[in-house]
Amino acid sequence: MRLAVVSSDGENVDLHLGKGSTVYIYEYDDDLSFVESRDVEISPDSKHQGGKVIKACEDCDVLICVQYGFKSKIKAEDAGIKLVMDEGPIDEVLQKYIDHVEFMRK
Repeated sequence: MRLAVVSSDGENVDLHLGKGSTVYIYEYDDDLSFVESRDVEISPDSKHQGGKVIKACEDCDVLICVQYGFKSKIKAEDAGIKLVMDEGPIDEVLQKYIDHVEFMRK
């Protein structure tokens, strides 16, 4: 499972999807590993830029951010990406999501 998180500092999930100029990509196959960071060209003065972040994460299964809009939800669904709202330290947010997925598989 490939997961992406939106973060301003690489340590915390702390941004709205449309403000995510950097996304951090992780892979989970029994162990969680960092893959890479990706820069997204976001204009600080424009709204509704979640689609740019979604496009940068097209190879991901899950995209985690603090908040997202309705249009972004539709774009993510069309791309086959599950949007999740959460915030906090990246390692804790990812572990919480993985624990939830593992619990639901039982």
